Amino acid sequence: MSTDKKILQIISNETRSSIDKMAVVTPSIYASIFSQCASEHGETLEDEHEIAQDIMQMECSNLSSLQAETSRNAGKLSDSTTKAINAIQSKDEGLLTEVLQETHSLRAEIEKLKEAVYRDELTHSYNRRWMHDTYLDTNGEKFKDDGVLVIIDLNFFKQVNDTHGHIIGDKVLIFIANELKKSQQKVIRYGGDEFILIFDSSTSLENALKILENLRENVISKKLKAHGTTFRASFSYGGVSFKKGDLFSLTVETADKNMYEDKIEIKKRVTGI
Repeated sequence: MSTDKKILQIISNETRSSIDKMAVVTPSIYASIFSQCASEHGETLEDEHEIAQDIMQMECSNLSSLQAETSRNAGKLSDSTTKAINAIQSKDEGLLTEVLQETHSLRAEIEKLKEAVYRDELTHSYNRRWMHDTYLDTNGEKFKDDGVLVIIDLNFFKQVNDTHGHIIGDKVLIFIANELKKSQQKVIRYGGDEFILIFDSSTSLENALKILENLRENVISKKLKAHGTTFRASFSYGGVSFKKGDLFSLTVETADKNMYEDKIEIKKRVTGI
């Protein structure tokens, strides 16, 4: 692939982040924003067709590997189930012990598959797919339980990339994700430089926001190093309580509005990196 995969991933993340707030996105709008982001990285993508073919081949290969692994595990599960039935019918303790060992091994394989499907490659946070499968109904529209959602957006992240480069930008994303994990909640990478934390009903909105405030103060207090210079990172956040059956889209929209109100206030205090 003539264009570096890492750069394409960065461009894609920036494009997704740009269109995330837009109510309507047409193919031409997406293409225009993607081209603009690519241009900012010095990429013309003149061989787009070739790049697209390479990506499709790579993704199809990954999907085929995942499907093959899933098929193998399904076969193992079927064999173990048959053995278990036979062992129970014949009261064969030795065979039951063998089935138990196979089940433990199969569980480990399934956990590996879940990691591949549900983890963000860069920050090792959870991804949107995990969030939807864990918290939303089968249609992926409504919450299955009560809770609190907090959306986090990095401040001056473009300035970090423009000043120190995208490798440092990636390290900042990893740093923020690790800081957010100190909340003891599952951290979800929602977009390019956006994260989500979801608290269960045992945590009030007020307490969730206090946790985020403490995390932010800890982040702001730390000096990060790049190319012999130091800089600071910061983020804005907005939260909202939700009930079982509430629409995810409306909940995120409300949290997003609250986050932008917070961003206006925090940028009066933190004016750059």
